[in-house]
Amino acid sequence: MITRIIVAAIFGPMIIILCYFGGWWLLGMILFLAVIGASEFLMNDSFKNSPVLFGVTLFYIICLILASALISFSISFIIFLSYFLLTGMLLATRQESPAVLFSQMMKLLWIAVYAGLLYPFLYHIRELSDSGGDWLLFLFGTLWLSDSLAMWVGGAIGKRKLAPTVSPGKTVAGFVAGLSGGVVVAFILGWWRLSEYFLPLLVVGGLLVSFTGQLGDLVESMWKRSIGIKDSSAIIPGHGGVLDRFDSMVFAAPVLFLYLKYFVYG
Repeated sequence: MITRIIVAAIFGPMIIILCYFGGWWLLGMILFLAVIGASEFLMNDSFKNSPVLFGVTLFYIICLILASALISFSISFIIFLSYFLLTGMLLATRQESPAVLFSQMMKLLWIAVYAGLLYPFLYHIRELSDSGGDWLLFLFGTLWLSDSLAMWVGGAIGKRKLAPTVSPGKTVAGFVAGLSGGVVVAFILGWWRLSEYFLPLLVVGGLLVSFTGQLGDLVESMWKRSIGIKDSSAIIPGHGGVLDRFDSMVFAAPVLFLYLKYFVYG
C-alpha cells in the first residue's frame, strides 16, 4: 500500500499536467499507454510467439489512435476494417484448429478496439472545449477517488459480492461507495474549476464516470480471470500493469465525451 501511494503521488500529477498541456504531449502519453497496454495483453495471451501478429497489431493500434485524434473517427473505422481483413487472412493460413484461430482473431479485434479506438477519447475530451483539461481532471479525479472508496468501504463493510466469478474482492457496498466519489468530485470541481456549469450536470457526469469506470474495471478483470493471471504486468510498482491501472478510464472516457458533447455542450 505504501508503494502504491508513493507511485500514485508521483505519477498522478504528471498525468494531470500532460492532460492540461494537451496537444502532442497528451497524444504522446496516450500512444505510450496504449502500446504498453496492448503489449501486456498480447504477451499474456500467447501472442508473444507470433511476431507478425504482435507487430501488425501494435502498428494498427498506433494508426487508429493517430487517425482518430488527428483526422476523423471515420478514417479510424476504415483502418480498423483493414485490420479486421488482414488479421482474418493471416490467421486463416495457420495450422491451429478453426476454433483456436477464431478465438485468437476475436482477442486481436478486442485489443484493437480497447486500445486503438477507446484510448483516444482522452484526447477528444481535451479538445472538446477550452475546459478540456478541467474535464480530464474531473475524469481522473472521479476514477481515482471512486477506486479508493470502493476498496476501503468494500474491505471494511462489504459482504455481498458484486461479481464473484470475475472479481471476488469487489462488493456491492464498495460499488455504491465508489459512486459517491463521482458526487464528491462534482461538488469540488463545481466549486473550484467548473463553476460555470450547472451543478446537477456535473453530478450526473460524476455518477456516469464512476459507474462505467467500475464496470470497465470488471471487464479487464474478466479477461485476466479467463487466462489465470492477477495483474497484466508489474510495470507500475504497487499497481500492476497499464491495463490494470487504466481499465476504468477506457470505458469512462467515451461515456464522458458523449455526455459532454450531447448533453453539456449540445
